Amino acid sequence: MALLLSSSFVSSTQLPFSTFNTDKWNTGRVNKNSYCFTMCSVSNSSSSKPKRVWIWTESKQVMTAAVERGWNTFVFLSENQQLAIDWSTIALLDPLFIKEGEVYDSGDRRVGSIIEVSTPQELQQLQPADGQAENIVIDLPDWQVIPAENIVASFQGSGKTVFAISKTPSEAQIFLEALEQGLGGIVLKVEDVKAVLALKEYFDGRNEVSNLLSLMKATVTRVDVAGMGDRVCVDLCSLMRPGEGLLVGSFARGLFLVHSECLESNYIASRPFRVNAGPVHAYVLVPGGKTCYLSELKSGKEVIVVDQKGRQRTAVVGRVKIESRPLILVEAKALALAGHSEPSLFLWFLVCTSSSLIPSSIAVNG
Repeated sequence: MALLLSSSFVSSTQLPFSTFNTDKWNTGRVNKNSYCFTMCSVSNSSSSKPKRVWIWTESKQVMTAAVERGWNTFVFLSENQQLAIDWSTIALLDPLFIKEGEVYDSGDRRVGSIIEVSTPQELQQLQPADGQAENIVIDLPDWQVIPAENIVASFQGSGKTVFAISKTPSEAQIFLEALEQGLGGIVLKVEDVKAVLALKEYFDGRNEVSNLLSLMKATVTRVDVAGMGDRVCVDLCSLMRPGEGLLVGSFARGLFLVHSECLESNYIASRPFRVNAGPVHAYVLVPGGKTCYLSELKSGKEVIVVDQKGRQRTAVVGRVKIESRPLILVEAKALALAGHSEPSLFLWFLVCTSSSLIPSSIAVNG
């Protein structure tokens, strides 16, 4: 593989490299003699409680899709008990029933309380109260702007598990991420299978971000001028810290960690939201353990931000600029990894002269 870097990038530092191996969640400078090669092994570093999902639907297709993705808690109106019985002959379900503003399990034990919030006044009065069940389900009918942060703040530290009824995956994401903590779970009320698939993809992305990429060293064997090319500059909607950047490379199985512009230089001011990522043909890591071409990035698309210790998070692309810039080629050699037949791996990547590679960061996809 080959890595093309900008000529201003070449100096004396190491480069990170990583392999990607995901686990499903249940419940710039260059030193020509020393590059850091990272290989992605997965360890769960998240200590937060898993988010819970209940499904509210009358669609058999939605039920089947949800069960296949590990969600088997379903909410029914009390008059739909026969539907729950019928579905229980098809799959192993944990049915819950709504009766008079409360949620009961199949043994008629109260497991949740439903609170409807229809006005700003009701939202302001929202708080834990005696007599409420352990699980609180918030129903927000007809709100144009979802007050997710208000709900999280109202129940913070209460010990209750708070759910919100969501009619779309995007609504669910807002509830699950509000105030960087989110609610304890969501009740997905849909009749469309696509909503279940989209929500599962979101959870897979959360699981991926909670895992670490472990880094391994590689050696830079060659640095050459490569001529002019179209360079992609990626501006994110999030600020990056020193050590963070995007995983980019000429091959999806071998990606380099390209540093953000969060550090000032003699030539440019700090722009901690920006990565001069590489030429248009290069791959970039995106959620779900996937890659896409840099030329395919656009506003609103998510990418994975990684630091030199392998910590990762998602970020939204705000703007993409493509400009003609001089490029350089960096070749790095890494020792063989488990599962690879080659005695060593050669990696190449093209970047513009204003790009920077982070010490100890490359990624290999087995």
